[in-house]
Amino acid sequence: MKIEKVICAPGRTGFYFDDQKAIKAGALSDGNFYIGEAATSGFSSIRQAGEAISLLLVLENGQAAWGDCAAVQYSGTGGRDPLFLASDFIPFIQKEIAPLLTGKTLSSFRGTMETLETHRDREGRPVHTAIRYGLSQAVLDAVAQTSGRLMCEVVADEYGAEVSSRMIPLFSQTGDQRFDNADKMIIKEVDVLPHALINNLDKIGPRGETLADYIVWLRDRVISFRQKPGYHPVFHIDVYGMIGQVFGCRDTDAISLYLDKLASLADPFALRIEGPLDAGSRQDQIEWLARLTREVDRRGIPVELVADEWCNTLEDVQAFVDAGAGHMIQIKTPDLGSLHKTAEAVLYCREKNVKAYMGGTCNETDRSARVCVHVAMATRPDQILAKPGMGVDEGIMIAYNEMQRILALRASR
Repeated sequence: MKIEKVICAPGRTGFYFDDQKAIKAGALSDGNFYIGEAATSGFSSIRQAGEAISLLLVLENGQAAWGDCAAVQYSGTGGRDPLFLASDFIPFIQKEIAPLLTGKTLSSFRGTMETLETHRDREGRPVHTAIRYGLSQAVLDAVAQTSGRLMCEVVADEYGAEVSSRMIPLFSQTGDQRFDNADKMIIKEVDVLPHALINNLDKIGPRGETLADYIVWLRDRVISFRQKPGYHPVFHIDVYGMIGQVFGCRDTDAISLYLDKLASLADPFALRIEGPLDAGSRQDQIEWLARLTREVDRRGIPVELVADEWCNTLEDVQAFVDAGAGHMIQIKTPDLGSLHKTAEAVLYCREKNVKAYMGGTCNETDRSARVCVHVAMATRPDQILAKPGMGVDEGIMIAYNEMQRILALRASR
């Protein structure tokens, strides 16, 4: 099936672009606003409206396949591509990407994206990850439509995998409403919760006491209000390197003692800590997260460490896995660019017996979230992010319902 035309439409995402550097430096919030000057290149304010580009491929039979180009909330930091604004990148897509696609016959998702992934702009730079992300969604949709398969079946067929016959565990995030939104998750019996957005010193406390108190509250809240005794979620807290900032990024002894305390407070629920430290570079992050992982294992501390910062590309995922830097790896889908890279990252983790968390960002769209569900059902990570947004209900609805539709359609055959 040939592509006859490429169309772009500017869009909104489910959240915002936030200047992580300014927030970590202590920018004060006022309602939904942050007060102060932006610190990251490209930002005009610390918080900006999230933007996306819907990339539509009009096929020769008149059908349209589409995907949404979107970038992570904390763009421009941790080795990621710069801020993604529709007005900047629609002209680029029209001038440089559309000519590559118009008239092209699509028969393979993986093969097509492996070719397009290598394209460089006129200055020799890789195409922005957000564009590769949205383009891969559209190509996957087109191949599925023209071959009469579900998108998950296309991915499974091309990678020799088997589509999951059951739901992938969902991980939901509270944003700053870490108390009220945690209640929503408990009511809906989310498998993994609450993320909690511990991204500055106020939220963790001068010696970590604020986060410790929150975990106690969360533990008691689940026990008090769960409707079924068998509801036993995993506690997964993203601390954005703040534990390392409090106790010393390279003080694995002090960090381990604190993690041991948190695990005991979370009991009887399993605990995961995402991004316990931020060492400032990819090489240092791998080294010190690996050291901390080994120390946690040596001490027998019942906590799983999750790699996030500086783990952006497929090559990064492989490097973190090979170094033993983390018990679980977040595969942040927009940062990897094309979704065939996400599929390969999940499969690599599974091959090496490291847990795979197919994540992403609150700053995506309903479309990118639904396509990600298909990739997850084909590759079977250990958990998948309920996205987009920070409202909880919407992200759970989108991811949960898409998985149920896949299961129902396949069961009906």
